[in-house]
Amino acid sequence: MENIKEMYPAPTAESAKKKADLAPKQIEAWRNFSRTVFREGVLDEKTKQLIAVAVAHVTQCPYCIRGHVPQALKKGATKEEIMEAIWVAAEMRAGAAYAHANIALDAMEAK
Repeated sequence: MENIKEMYPAPTAESAKKKADLAPKQIEAWRNFSRTVFREGVLDEKTKQLIAVAVAHVTQCPYCIRGHVPQALKKGATKEEIMEAIWVAAEMRAGAAYAHANIALDAMEAK
């Protein structure tokens, strides 16, 4: 487990401040963008967080998983809904791998 901590250091207030200080305009734009995206619109906030959980699993981002799972719960998602969203992500990832086999077929048949 120690290697995981080295690969993915825990986010801290100090690291957030350092990153913000290095690019203040960009972090302000990012935070505004994030607030806007996750605000209720045509999709409710719970649905948006379930989408984020699924995408976090497809992109395999441990920070995103740890951030969006609690947010999904906070917005009213059940553990079962979160797990189902993860299964949708798994199917999409597997489906994409299978669909990309067409590219491999083309490469194998190229002259």
